[in-house]
Amino acid sequence: MGWSDTLRELRISRGWSQVELVRRLALLGCKVSEKAPSKWEHGVSEPSIKQFLALCAVYEIRDVLEVFCGQAGELSALNEEGRRRVREYIRLLGRDESFAKEQEKASLRRMIPLYDLPVSAGTGQFLDSSEYTLIEVDEAVPLHATFAVRVRGDSMEPKFTDGQIVYVKPQQTLERGEIGIFLVDGDAYCKQYGGEAEDMLCSLNPAYAPIRLGEYTAFRILGKVVG
Repeated sequence: MGWSDTLRELRISRGWSQVELVRRLALLGCKVSEKAPSKWEHGVSEPSIKQFLALCAVYEIRDVLEVFCGQAGELSALNEEGRRRVREYIRLLGRDESFAKEQEKASLRRMIPLYDLPVSAGTGQFLDSSEYTLIEVDEAVPLHATFAVRVRGDSMEPKFTDGQIVYVKPQQTLERGEIGIFLVDGDAYCKQYGGEAEDMLCSLNPAYAPIRLGEYTAFRILGKVVG
């Protein structure tokens, strides 16, 4: 069955005249002549993209490929009553405030890289690696956090524990007292920037001595820990 036959059957199955179809299309802002449906249904002309979409809306078509191309869709195993119930359930969900909130939360989830090589909070590990795993995060993680690392060791306790994932905003400068991710002579650290002086990286655990930054130390700030 061709697309013109499908259009004719869709209209007839609803008991509409061609004039009624024209009226319903106009309600959607798609104005066509009264002769247009006849031309479409006899294959004399084809509806434009805008007109075709309006036809799908009028006929409540969700799966265009199934209806017009015969390709089996998700609802193909259901009879008309089953499909009607699915459409009704979709409408009910659309009016459900709690479901709408869950949908909004889901839309805020995103993927960021978690580097497989842990940042050491004790001995230092090299971070500049292409080895990472994409993880899903939700709205609790700030949008400006674009990558994550896993802390190793206890030098940043009690704020960050061994194995904890921290989220990082890339930036090249930090204010004194802020916690960030640093490269020091090729090793990566999660530390607090500055202490008694700006030329040191400090642990939150007092059992660990600060890391002094000498004149010839290869030092780079990778980002600020924001979560």
